[in-house]
Amino acid sequence: MACPRTGRRPQHRRDRTGATVSLEHLWAGWRSDYIVEATARQRSGEQRHDEAACVFCRLAASGPPAEDNLVVWRGELTFVVMNAYPYASGHVLVLPVRHVGALAGLTPAESAELWSATQEAVATIGAAYEPDGLNMGANLGRAAGAGLPAHVHLHVLPRWSGDTNFMTSVAETRVMPESLHLSWKRLTDAWPR
Repeated sequence: MACPRTGRRPQHRRDRTGATVSLEHLWAGWRSDYIVEATARQRSGEQRHDEAACVFCRLAASGPPAEDNLVVWRGELTFVVMNAYPYASGHVLVLPVRHVGALAGLTPAESAELWSATQEAVATIGAAYEPDGLNMGANLGRAAGAGLPAHVHLHVLPRWSGDTNFMTSVAETRVMPESLHLSWKRLTDAWPR
């Protein structure tokens, strides 16, 4: 049977049990550029971990929250920005302004403001998205999944019952229902003043 959306016949495969499985593939080329670049830098030894090469440091210096820099909130020592590679709409990163790679390297004031900003991000995402739950955490070190291990950051993202579907688990593709700019607008509108 042809797909009603594309008119194409799906490819049929068999899973481990021998059952027929058919999937239509979605292209997520935006993710490929990041993976190729990060892998090449890591393998060549050119991976720089200094402030000049840090996208988070550039964002920290990019000025007040605005749609063009996707900064949602800025404090004296920390800020919140939309994740450019989100797992769900509303996925933000909470991070110190200063370039520091470890939680233990934060000053007491940075640590306090980082936690306070994380609490505000949780409350704001709850108000803006009304999720069934939230994920919050950090990937500390490249082996733990940190794409940018030299600048510590926390992830906060909304979750809904049933939002982990076959696309993520089988095709390693995420289907985002809204743009980063719309997510930014929703969160900045909901962020406490």
